[in-house]
Amino acid sequence: MTTTKPALWTPGDWNALFGLGTNVLVNLLVMTGLLKFVLQMPDEITFGRIIPAVGMMLFLGNAYYAYMAWKLARKTGRTDVCALPSGPSVPHMFIVVFVIMLPILGQTGDPVKAWEAGLAWVFLQGFILIGGGFIAPIIRRITPRAALLGTLAGVSIAFISMRPAMEMYMTPIIGLTSLAIILVSWYGGVRYPRGIPAGLVAIAVGALIAWGSTFLGLDIGGMSVDKVVASLTSVGFSVPIPAFDHVFSGFEFLGFILVTAIPFGVYDLVEAMDNVESAEAAGDTYNTTEALAAEGTISLVGTLMGSPFANAVYIGHPGWKGMGGRIGYSLGTGAMVLVLAWLGILSLLLDVIPVVAISPILLYIGMLIGAQAFQTTPSSHAPAIVFALTPHLAAWAKVLIDGALGAAGTNAAEVGFDKMANMGVLYEGLSIMGNGAILSGLVLGAIAVFVIERKFIYAAGFALAGAVLTYFGFMHGPAVGIGENGLGVTPSVALSYAVVAGFLWFCGKSSLFAFEPPAEAQPGLSD
Repeated sequence: MTTTKPALWTPGDWNALFGLGTNVLVNLLVMTGLLKFVLQMPDEITFGRIIPAVGMMLFLGNAYYAYMAWKLARKTGRTDVCALPSGPSVPHMFIVVFVIMLPILGQTGDPVKAWEAGLAWVFLQGFILIGGGFIAPIIRRITPRAALLGTLAGVSIAFISMRPAMEMYMTPIIGLTSLAIILVSWYGGVRYPRGIPAGLVAIAVGALIAWGSTFLGLDIGGMSVDKVVASLTSVGFSVPIPAFDHVFSGFEFLGFILVTAIPFGVYDLVEAMDNVESAEAAGDTYNTTEALAAEGTISLVGTLMGSPFANAVYIGHPGWKGMGGRIGYSLGTGAMVLVLAWLGILSLLLDVIPVVAISPILLYIGMLIGAQAFQTTPSSHAPAIVFALTPHLAAWAKVLIDGALGAAGTNAAEVGFDKMANMGVLYEGLSIMGNGAILSGLVLGAIAVFVIERKFIYAAGFALAGAVLTYFGFMHGPAVGIGENGLGVTPSVALSYAVVAGFLWFCGKSSLFAFEPPAEAQPGLSD
């Protein structure tokens, strides 16, 4: 083992800091907006309890993953080790707000009760992650890389890339200009004067256009001096306060919470495992159990201090590494978040920076992760990657449809599935296919890879796993359970997976078929 002392900061860390930092900042701004405008959470809870706890949690997460990178760099003697990125779990933000906290708020009329239910939900999630971390290495070992990265690419394209892309075209003079600034630097190799990071240039130019248009009376970016002045009242110093009593008070809603806590805990487990796999594909091999246990433990700490949002290993490691990020960018991001959260600056930033100027950074990360799934796997596995993408596209389409119908004061059932089908919208299919998308994408991708490799017994094994997961609602079902009369949540889909498993097993064992050899030599199970 080498005793070389790794550098804690390199010039490339500036680029990655503004990349990951702005990514996390966008998510924190969204989080703050959900608390203020959706839940109508009082400022004393939002800025006095929740945001300070989130800041501490994210600082601990980024600091620990920087420590893991430091250990890896010291062990290998390499100077290009990049820390795992970390931040608030984006899917969690929407699930805990809209599926847990908002219904409890509507039921009780008490924002404190809604906050407590969110705390209890994340508390359970933390233990699922810690326990699941010990089986994650086994899953990584038996699952093809195309399946792991394919389902991750689905999340990236559908839920990270599409919204920023649409926001950019809603305000194109800011969005497209900021995107061009980023692309010519991070893809085209253009260096800005004095080494100024491209992310900072993009945000500065976007803000300049937005505020310039405001002063000219054009109002392109929606900026307002009055809003900035009003948001100054939220600036102040707040540190997290233990919220143990609030966490356990939230168990009053345990039955309601468990419906989503278990499947989403599994979702987190697979997503974090995918992100560790993504880092390995980029050259940095981290201990999966340690990474997941840290994620779960840090989420628990944050929750006990008042955060109803979870910490997560982030998607995008190859992107930050490609920008030159090493160890320092992670520490820098953690410190930045701590300052913003404890000083109450997030509310002010909501009214100073146009979000559309930050959106291109998220689009860039989505582009990179989608490309990585194809670039780091055999070309013959490309169909499997596309197969793994499809459940996420279904989930994304369903979210848009539900949102549009909800805004109109109705829902799909009231409109009628038949009427929607007649217009080409197969809502029932989107719902079944999209539920549990990250797991179903992984299973479908793995089946396809092993079929391509003529490893039919392995493919049968994943199809059987799909049958079991579907039976209990982890895939293709709206909730975990066994359905009515013990028939499973979506029994016909579970049975179909079982039939497929039997067929694939027969293909692998029968001498009735003759097979052409694979088009190219393929990697082993863990590749």
